[in-house]
Amino acid sequence: MRNRNIPPRTEVPPADTWDLSKLYADDAAWSAGLDEYNRTAERIGDFKGTLASSFDALLAFMEFSRDFGILEERLAYYCELRQCEDEGANDGRSMTSRFLMAQARAQAALAWSNPEIQSVPENLMQEFLANERLAGFRTFLRRVLRWKPYILSEKEERVIALQSEGDQTTAEVFSVLTNVDIDFGTLETPEGVLPLSQSTWSVFMESPDRSLRERAYKQFYSRFDAHKTTLAALYAGSVKKDVIRARIRGFKSAREAALFPDNVDTAVYDQLINTINDNLAPLHRYYDLRRRALGLDVMRHWDVYAPLTGGTSTVFKKTSWNEAVDIISNALSPLGGEYVDTLRGGLLGRWADRYENKGKRSGAFSAGSYAGDPYILMNYKEDSVRDIFTLAHEGGHSMHSWYSARNNPFMRYRYAIFEAEVASTFNEELLYRYLRGAADSKELKLYVVQKRVDDILATLYRQAMFAEYEKRVHEMEESGEPLTVNVLREEYRCLLKKYFGPGMVLDAESDIEGLRIPHFYNAFYVYKYSTGISASLALAERVLNGGTAEREDYFAFLKSGGSRFPIDSLKLAGVDMSESAPVKAACGLFGKLVEDLEDLMELD
Repeated sequence: MRNRNIPPRTEVPPADTWDLSKLYADDAAWSAGLDEYNRTAERIGDFKGTLASSFDALLAFMEFSRDFGILEERLAYYCELRQCEDEGANDGRSMTSRFLMAQARAQAALAWSNPEIQSVPENLMQEFLANERLAGFRTFLRRVLRWKPYILSEKEERVIALQSEGDQTTAEVFSVLTNVDIDFGTLETPEGVLPLSQSTWSVFMESPDRSLRERAYKQFYSRFDAHKTTLAALYAGSVKKDVIRARIRGFKSAREAALFPDNVDTAVYDQLINTINDNLAPLHRYYDLRRRALGLDVMRHWDVYAPLTGGTSTVFKKTSWNEAVDIISNALSPLGGEYVDTLRGGLLGRWADRYENKGKRSGAFSAGSYAGDPYILMNYKEDSVRDIFTLAHEGGHSMHSWYSARNNPFMRYRYAIFEAEVASTFNEELLYRYLRGAADSKELKLYVVQKRVDDILATLYRQAMFAEYEKRVHEMEESGEPLTVNVLREEYRCLLKKYFGPGMVLDAESDIEGLRIPHFYNAFYVYKYSTGISASLALAERVLNGGTAEREDYFAFLKSGGSRFPIDSLKLAGVDMSESAPVKAACGLFGKLVEDLEDLMELD
């Protein structure tokens, strides 16, 4: 691990942090921006009742909305990123609270706008949309019009907007509890006493020392077990919110409401789960391979990430941040100079907040905005090859944002998460192929193949399991079944048994895992990981085995931003996610990689 002791934020060198100055120079400048936001919001009412009066009136409101939206996004990204630096610090949390209050007031003041846009006579709206001066706003307006069956009265929309500030309460409490308040303690290791945290957890799980993995696993989950009732209540509250909001707007289910903005039919979601369920045999085969390779009679939950090669250190030296950037740059070279040079410059510059510090949000993400850099949060560890893949993954998101922001007006630059997971996992596939091709020993090749198997498993199969869990839990809430801690755990345990197969022995605490997944607080999000990697594997094959046309198709997808719905955007790149074929192919590729791993390990 890079640091035996996790430093406080104040001791992190600036060069290792992101530079938010493209958003705001400092907190004082942000506060001035919030004052400007509040003053600008006072003008919202000036446009009310004018939108059908003339083309110029509608255009004036759209231009106001664009400028107000850019300001709002800058404010939101700055305070949220500052809060992520240290979840326990008052400054970032206070700024976020101030912004959310101001945003709730502004959204309440804007509650009239969508109903008024939708009330413009259709023939008049079509006349307005035909005017080229409205070109940058057409996609936005057409999507607003599409929502017409689910938009309520102005008064009702205002009430919903006023309540929006509280929508994130369950997610916020979950984040503070798991990232700040829960102390996971330390562990005695051959390297000395090391901290156990949500960030270092993955390193312990990848240790070749089974006893250390078991101790880390049990200690980690004992902390969640101590708060299991609170965690269950938080998640149940989040699910209730999803269901209530869907019912208020007239959707048949929370799932239908969540998929509607992307124009994805629930049949696509069901098709994913059914296709994965029909192709669990390669997954079970891999877990059995893992059991045999580790010399175990039975697999336990703390064995699923154990290295099959004796540990990272036997094949990889520690990889510094700069070395990781070199590796990623070489791997992504098939995408050309502009892509590689831009990403490389950002990663060696200050797009990324690189290492863990006390209170910092765990995990990793990319935060691409229109005005700022496409920022990346990392908790990079030099002794975890997984983190090189994570950096390539987040770099894919950031470059998607970079191309989107430079090829679209603000009102249509935001691509959907459904599309986002393609660009990120596409980069992972290119990194895997590069490392496998560069492997100069059987052991190194074995390690790289195992890593890719584990990554596809985590993104394709594991996220599909999460998606199935979300579907079941929301259906239980919608049918009136109380979501108690025992109900949630039992439901999750059933899925663990199905996905891990007969060779896995689950421990009493195994199903607590379902209470610690942060993505569950953004309902029906995780299925997009599974669809995304299915699409990216197909596109990587197409780009690497194709020519200039295939690569340009992929860039057309990256540049399309939010100009199309996700499935249409991916068709532009060359893959149709309304069909089951890409998911079946991804499962087939996973099975082929498992066979390769068996051959490399010479297992009977």
